[in-house]
Amino acid sequence: MTASDEAEAVSPVSGGPAGQTVVVVGGSSGIGLETARQVRAAGGDVILTARDPGRLERAAEELEPLSTAAFDAMDADRLEGFLRDLPGQVDHVLVTAGSPSYTPLADLDLSAGGRDFGGRLAMLLAAGRACRDKVRPGGTLLFIGGTGARRPGPGMAVIGALTAALPALAANLAVEIAPVRVNLLAAGFVDTPLSASLLGEQLEARREELRRTLPIGRVVGPGDIASLALHIMANGALTGATYDIDGGQQLVAH
Repeated sequence: MTASDEAEAVSPVSGGPAGQTVVVVGGSSGIGLETARQVRAAGGDVILTARDPGRLERAAEELEPLSTAAFDAMDADRLEGFLRDLPGQVDHVLVTAGSPSYTPLADLDLSAGGRDFGGRLAMLLAAGRACRDKVRPGGTLLFIGGTGARRPGPGMAVIGALTAALPALAANLAVEIAPVRVNLLAAGFVDTPLSASLLGEQLEARREELRRTLPIGRVVGPGDIASLALHIMANGALTGATYDIDGGQQLVAH
């Protein structure tokens, strides 16, 4: 077997999303929507899921996906069943669903905190189990995580523990469901509707602070994350890794 034959054998879906099918879980806004846009612009097809039927319908009008499904991906059984029931195999799956919790310990409902942590892990484990047979060899399962909660602080207990857990989850799944590749995109602040809803009136002040302090001199947008996602889809040698994309946010004081 030559080197080129070996590369083809282990990475049959590398080379970009043209002609490929990408499932975007959480594809109606923010990072998921922008990734779906870039896949379609590159000549690929998308399957979209989202919790909000109205936003999902608007995304479908723009992107003309192969299909859509409206449900809450935090329902791990529902997510696993959806992926397993897709007709045929797909090339890549991106999971962006879920939102962070920043409740201080004194105000934390312990049951809710446990559900938030355990539910997110269960969602990603469900995706991994379904993708073992649903994603073509050499394709990738991509998770979206974060970098901001690596620094301890009030309200960071749950999200910080989850942030620490996700790289280990991605690495272990990469071994267990190989030759499907598993990778984690760890983003800092990204200027999305979710960020806007979390920050409210403080949004513009946060943007300005990041413009002043980040080494890149601008705010990271969903297009930045989407571009990295497509690169990881295309490069069949990447698996089990965490890719930080925060514009240098970890290098400067908050």
